[in-house]
Amino acid sequence: MHTQATATLETSIPCPPNVAAPRETPDAERLRRFGEAIDAVRKRIEAKIGDEDVRYVKRLNAFSRMMEGIGRVLIHVSFEPVGFTAGVLSLWIHKQLQATEIGHTTLHGAFDGLEGAEAFQSKSFWWEVPIDEAGWREGHNVRHHQYTNITGKDPDIHFGPVRLNDRTPHRAVNYVQLPFFLFALAPNFGFLMNFHFTGLEDIYGGNGRPEKYDYIEKLDWKTVKEAHRKALRKWIPYYAKEYVFFPALAGPFFWKTLLGNWMTETMRDLYSAATIYCGHVGDDVADFDEGAKARSRGEWYAMQVEAANNFEVSHPLSVLCGALDLQIEHHLFPKWPTNRLREAAPEIRRICEEHGVAYKTDTWGRTLAKVIRRVARLSLPTARERRERSVGRGVPATA
Repeated sequence: MHTQATATLETSIPCPPNVAAPRETPDAERLRRFGEAIDAVRKRIEAKIGDEDVRYVKRLNAFSRMMEGIGRVLIHVSFEPVGFTAGVLSLWIHKQLQATEIGHTTLHGAFDGLEGAEAFQSKSFWWEVPIDEAGWREGHNVRHHQYTNITGKDPDIHFGPVRLNDRTPHRAVNYVQLPFFLFALAPNFGFLMNFHFTGLEDIYGGNGRPEKYDYIEKLDWKTVKEAHRKALRKWIPYYAKEYVFFPALAGPFFWKTLLGNWMTETMRDLYSAATIYCGHVGDDVADFDEGAKARSRGEWYAMQVEAANNFEVSHPLSVLCGALDLQIEHHLFPKWPTNRLREAAPEIRRICEEHGVAYKTDTWGRTLAKVIRRVARLSLPTARERRERSVGRGVPATA
């Protein structure tokens, strides 16, 4: 059963200064102490962010570029399966690192203003995935992270025909959301995320809620043209490089390069989808009513924790996940470099347990199974929705 709670939303500080202090109750006192403990971790870790983090992202980026070079050469020159497979794996590692550990972290502003990190500034970084950077920053950094799992505010509680929250009304298209999720959305994750964040999804399908749109204000020609411009300015150069330029270099063997590049794109998209959808989906994950607001900073922190899942993987897999296996810590500290999230995670878990805040963590497999079960369950109307439809058709409602 989902937790009903309130959360506040604000760009830089979770609890805005004009929020009235809550009446002192045992629960309010518990959350106040929880917030103070989280702030103490924040202050201590943020004082350490600097040269070490810049060196880390530079080293990782150099390794990523090396993997790209090895991968593209092997895909190009190999005429036997071992070399070709090694090339595909190398190029996938590069693309995965650029998508998550390097790119996602950079676009959150983790390295903004740090000396020596000029190539990793959020406003000028070219993300090596087919997703428009400006659209993603607005939709993810501003909307999703401020309004996590809040109905009518967080655009990530639904993606096209997939609803992840039963507060998004059931539509006929939701009956096919599980196969769409598994066989269309996941293997084409990058392409369809750009469709989502640039507003094309609003234009062609709406969000299924009364407000209709997540990223556009109204449906007119100017809006339609701008949404397509934003999507195409990333799709065209990105896919031209992957599916035209590099295959053309291979001459008559273009098909082999085309196949290898498609495989790496699909592998990155599947891995990223399996990572990201574990973050906020599950029957035990908190979601909130429309208009929900926190009454204190500590309550806002608690809502971030309870609206997220962690999952447990080895360090190499965590790097390929971009530390999104630590979704709880990422939502508490979205601007932190990934190595700082890993450093803080054991202490954050202890603080949550000491203050009665639900810290959900499990294996990746069980967390992913939990996600798939919820997507499957939400493909059908809830009992409440069935009753409402019966009443609307003039059929007497039954208990």
